[in-house]
Amino acid sequence: MALMHSTMSPLGSSAKAFELTGTDGRQYSLESFAEREALVIIFMCNHCPYVKAVLDRLITLQNDYKDRNVQLVGINSNDTVKYPDDSMENMANLVIEKNIPFPYLLDETQAVAKSYDAVCTPDFFVYGNQRTLLYRGRMDDNWQEPDKITKNDLRLALDQILEGKEVTGEQVPSMGCSIKWK
Repeated sequence: MALMHSTMSPLGSSAKAFELTGTDGRQYSLESFAEREALVIIFMCNHCPYVKAVLDRLITLQNDYKDRNVQLVGINSNDTVKYPDDSMENMANLVIEKNIPFPYLLDETQAVAKSYDAVCTPDFFVYGNQRTLLYRGRMDDNWQEPDKITKNDLRLALDQILEGKEVTGEQVPSMGCSIKWK
């Protein structure tokens, strides 16, 4: 497992268009979420220990913010031939097993990950209603021990966005496994 840190794309950059298939068989695009005040794009996968460690927190986050007009979207860009745990079938199984309340999409060509400059799992990109990047960084300050979290960076950013405020404070890179490129 190669530890990587997010590249910290420039704030203010526009969300990149995509059209990907979800575990539910539906096609999703950036426009699918046009009505949402905030869009959290998470590059993730099934097998990464960093993603496994935060997955329950992501599920809770979506459930906590579903009535606040926030949408999470998971995108798996890993090479599913070399990493069959990340196949669409296994993604669908994970969605059912964990009752994941947000779309989980497969980026088979890896073009979406490349367009976002995503490098690790998890890698978070938060866009406001104009779909400009307002936050990129870690979820919180303790990926491994949720009971020892002292700063919920992603929640704080979402709260500030929903209040119409500028996202303040240091944006610390996310860390995780490298995306498994073809």
